[in-house]
This record gives sequence, C-alpha cells and structure tokens, in this order.
Amino acid sequence: MSSSTLVVSRRVRVDAWAALGLALLLAMLGSLALGSNAVDPVAVIRALIDPGTDMDAVIWGSRVPRTLLGLLVGSCLGVAGALMQGQTGNPLADPGLFGVSSGAGLAVVLGAYLLGHNSMTASLVLAIAGALIASVVVFGIATLSRDLANPVPLAIAGTAVTALLNAVISFLVLTNAGSLEVFRVWVVGSLGGRALDAVAPALLLVLAGFALAFVNARSLNSLTLGTELAQGLGETLWRARLVGLSAITLTTAAAVALAGPIGFIGLTAPHAARRMVGGNHFRLLPASGLVGAITLLVCDTVGRLIGGGQAEVPVGVVLATLGGVAFIAIVRRTKLAAL
Repeated sequence: MSSSTLVVSRRVRVDAWAALGLALLLAMLGSLALGSNAVDPVAVIRALIDPGTDMDAVIWGSRVPRTLLGLLVGSCLGVAGALMQGQTGNPLADPGLFGVSSGAGLAVVLGAYLLGHNSMTASLVLAIAGALIASVVVFGIATLSRDLANPVPLAIAGTAVTALLNAVISFLVLTNAGSLEVFRVWVVGSLGGRALDAVAPALLLVLAGFALAFVNARSLNSLTLGTELAQGLGETLWRARLVGLSAITLTTAAAVALAGPIGFIGLTAPHAARRMVGGNHFRLLPASGLVGAITLLVCDTVGRLIGGGQAEVPVGVVLATLGGVAFIAIVRRTKLAAL
C-alpha cells in the first residue's frame, strides 16, 4: 500500500470520527431542546450551565435523564450488536438472539406474578438477573456440542431458549392481569419515565461489559479470518466465545433492564459503523456504540415530535418502524455481496 493511500485512509477515519462526534452533539442538543414543549437551544445551554431557571423542570427533570439514558442504552446495544455479529459471523445477528431480552422479560413478569411488585427499581434488578441467567443457560447448552469453533450451536440454543421463555411469558400475562399490566409497560421499549437513580445499579454492568468487549476485540479480528486460522494465530476459542458472550450479556442486560427490549439498533449500528471506520474491532466497537447512541436519541426525539402534546410515541415503536426498512436494505445488500 502506497504512502498516499495510507494518508487518504487515515484522513477518512479522522473525518468519520469527527462526523460521529458532531452527530452525537447534535442528537444530544435535539433531545434536550425538542419535544412537545420545544425549548430554545440557547435556553437549554443556559439551563445546563446555570441551574435555577424556570426551565429546570423540563430540562433537568425530564430531558437530561432521558438523554443520558439514551446515550447509555444506545451505546450498549451498538457495542453488543458488533460483538454478536463478530462472534457468529452473521451480519444479521442481533443481541436478542442469546435470549437476553426474553430472560429479562420473564424475570419482570415473574416478579409481578409471584411478588406483586410494580416498581421500576424492582423491575430493573429482576431484568438484569433474568438476562444473566438466560445467557448462562444458552451458553451452557451450546457447550454441550463441544464445537465452539462453530457459532451455529450458540445461535440454535439462543433461538430455542428465547422461544421457550416467550411461551412462558405469554402464559403468565394471559392468566394474570397484574403481570400483564407490568409487562405491558416494560415491553414497549421507552426512555420516558425513567429516573437517573435507575442508572446506578446498571452502570457497573455496562463498564464491565465495555471492558470485556475491548478485551474481545483482538479475538474478533482473528475470528474474521476463520476459526482454523484464528487457532493457528494462538486464539483459544472457548475463551474468546466466553468473553464475547459475557460482554454481550452484560451490555444487553443493562440496556434491556433500563429501557425495555429495544430492537434493531444492535442489528443496524454495526453496519453503519463498519462503513465509516472499517472492520477492525478496536475501531468498530466504539464506533458502533456512538452510532447506537445517536440512533436512539434521534428516534426518541422523533417519537416525541410525532406524539405532539397528547402522548409521545415510544422509541421502541419508532425503531421497529424504521428498523424494518433498514433490515430489508441489509438483507438485500448481504445477498448481493454473496453473489
């Protein structure tokens, strides 16, 4: 590769990071300023710098918490999606494939069914526990095949466990009105109505998940060359799978527990990031996190604007609508690339 090509490639990467940073700042400003009660951007900045204005109830009471939550949840889902696609070698893989969302949902429903709780804190703790247990079960089933070089057992185990958990959830919510109400509020996927104190219990999971993701980046780069060549380069496959699954579980569990099951970000964010910074996972993982955060904040703002003054459209609904279009585009591009 010539020196001029290296300079151009480096410049493209710098431009990509600059574009991501600018997009993130604009998404954050839009999340703070736009909604049913629009606020002038200057007033937003003034309220952030000097609290005590008449806009504190709107900015600090509602929009700052959901903006910070959107940054955290979106980055978790973006990183988890990049990890999942790197682990399985499947460009259509999504973090929910490991049963994380279904495990969290079943734990929330069981809490309402058995304990009769309806608090956000209880739902958060139960969702994290359920997501972790479901992932452990999936990995345990997959290891029975004794072929961790092949990602297919993980995908099959995840699909089977997800189907089983969803069946149990359906039974519980159909036979108990209290469970149905709690599940209805949680399952829609939203950043609204969440307080910052709900972030603290999940923050340690997020930090641990990001650390494991960084550790797993080298193994993922090797796995893109094929499992046999990765082993020849000194990779221990069971360790790479375990570290990757742990990172996926921790980041997705925290995101699902905080905001409910939000789809498509884990699927689409890595594709957008890969086009901007390339396939090296040391760059791809943080870029996917940034794209995920930007996407979630923008879609949450769109949901507030669509709902107007009456009621907002939950970000999970907005993403389900837009994500369907993105999914079709990814499938078409993947098929064309395979030809």
